[in-house]
Amino acid sequence: MRVFGIAGYSGSGKTMLIERVLPVLRSRGLAVSVIKHTHHDFELDQPGKDSWRQREAGAHEVLLSGGRRWALLHEVRADEAPPGLEQLLGRLAPCDLVLVEGYKREPIPKLEVHRAAVGREWLYPQDCHILAVAADVPPPAGFPGFDLDDVQRLAIFIVENAKEWPC
Repeated sequence: MRVFGIAGYSGSGKTMLIERVLPVLRSRGLAVSVIKHTHHDFELDQPGKDSWRQREAGAHEVLLSGGRRWALLHEVRADEAPPGLEQLLGRLAPCDLVLVEGYKREPIPKLEVHRAAVGREWLYPQDCHILAVAADVPPPAGFPGFDLDDVQRLAIFIVENAKEWPC
């Protein structure tokens, strides 16, 4: 399994870039999984549904299984630390490539997604794991960069620079 990160500030287009690159990677015959980090709480099931009620009652994990998909819900209790990227990667089924959205401080090879309109500074000068940027403006100082719309070249770059896991 190989790992590659997509980093950037909120609103920079990380998810959109992944959505556009995934079909290109899949067309090359790669099985690709995604881990997305969020700073917000989220719910995958609805209050009152069986799985929600089971989690609320104290289940450590609830696995939902249906005809077309399954999901494992793990409740992080107040006395637990949230899992790190390494733990999450260990829970994935084997695949060729994992795209990691967020986790911008992790020491994995990354592409920075940058939009001038977001009004934030570049991440790459402070992170030696950012190998290039995909942006709507050229990066300063000749740092390697791609146009956000150049999904074919971005896909090639990701495949060529993904790192074998575990590192």
